[in-house]
Amino acid sequence: MKSPIFIAKHLLKKVLISRLCKRYVLGNQVLIDDIERTYLVRGCTSKNSSVPDKFKHLMIYYPSYAFLFFWRIKKGDYRWRRYFTKGYECKIFGSTKIAGGLVCFHPFGTVINAKSIGKNFEFRNGLTIGNKNNDNTLLPVIGDHVTVGANTVIIGDITIGDHVTIGAGSVVVHSFPSRCVIAGNPAKIIKTIS
Repeated sequence: MKSPIFIAKHLLKKVLISRLCKRYVLGNQVLIDDIERTYLVRGCTSKNSSVPDKFKHLMIYYPSYAFLFFWRIKKGDYRWRRYFTKGYECKIFGSTKIAGGLVCFHPFGTVINAKSIGKNFEFRNGLTIGNKNNDNTLLPVIGDHVTVGANTVIIGDITIGDHVTIGAGSVVVHSFPSRCVIAGNPAKIIKTIS
């Protein structure tokens, strides 16, 4: 049998999720795109697949999604946040523009500081995206449908095209075209995608 404290926390979470959904999610296409993409990529299934139900599922079972949600709504200090997220050491600069469909897996040790990142961006832990020579005019631009492996560095005034996969442990310091797989230190094209 569940303890009364567990039941009370669970009920509080449900109330908070309902309020957060009404206030921030419904009518916000970027957040809806994040929900739909994360739900799909994570392989979630449920009998009732409305946006509020998907949001509730992700907020309860995926703290990495909850972390991104609170970043999106600019409420990193939301007083009930601790019920949904873990102590992720991740920083996404507020000046970074990221389109909808953002998905992360374990955002530990991650710093993201880019001019812009396109839709359906997917990343793993240990990612560093940032400037070169401590000059914030020299930031990367990342296209749509880009997937980045763990422990990857992307720095400088470079452009990553659309539909690019970046292998784990890569160091990306030059621009790359669309539709390719890149990896290595320094990164190079190892495969083109048609």
